[in-house]
Amino acid sequence: MNAMQNTAAKRPGCGAGRIVRLGWLILPALSGCSTLLDAPVRPVHYDFGPGSVVAAPAEQRAPLPALALADVQAPGLPEGSSAVLYRLAYADARQLHAYSQARWSQPPAQLLQQRLRERLGQRRAILRDDDAGAPVRDTLPQGGRLPLVLRVELEEFSQRFSSPTESAAVVQLRATLIERGPVGETLRGQRVFSVQRPAGSADAVGGVAALVQASTQLADELAQWVEQIGP
Repeated sequence: MNAMQNTAAKRPGCGAGRIVRLGWLILPALSGCSTLLDAPVRPVHYDFGPGSVVAAPAEQRAPLPALALADVQAPGLPEGSSAVLYRLAYADARQLHAYSQARWSQPPAQLLQQRLRERLGQRRAILRDDDAGAPVRDTLPQGGRLPLVLRVELEEFSQRFSSPTESAAVVQLRATLIERGPVGETLRGQRVFSVQRPAGSADAVGGVAALVQASTQLADELAQWVEQIGP
């Protein structure tokens, strides 16, 4: 009996280490052992954080014409997934992996659309694609033009590891600018944007931070491109 008591007392995590006698059975008390009863760890959820506050320039520039932003599509990502994805380029870059304890608060396409709307809206009104259709056309003056439509396809949004300790965020999208007219749509421009930003650490925290930075930089580049092509 003394030997059994000494063995139970030395078990890690079992602060009580007591022996309970139930009739002829001798069972170790579980009151101090919580290993089997611990609740599962919940994934951490991330978003893009608050948008940057842009100071008004000393010389005010005239606002640009309204732009219709279609819902961002993500043909290169798992549909509806909010997983934080990464690739092991040094092993097999064709495989997408997901962090088990990290999630986006929304699918990346929706988070990117919010960042694009925020950036593009600094100098112009941003409409939904549905808002730039027939109801708007009916109110246009003679010779008026419908807002241009920006369509975006998110092709890559992951943390790419070149080695077990080195990684970078990769965000790639295809942007298409469309002009609607009486006889249909006219292509005004199309371009693929790709941005890479090094991750500060080889984990989900570093990957998320780098993906947000890459998305913000990409939104700036896209806004400049639209201004160069559009009216």
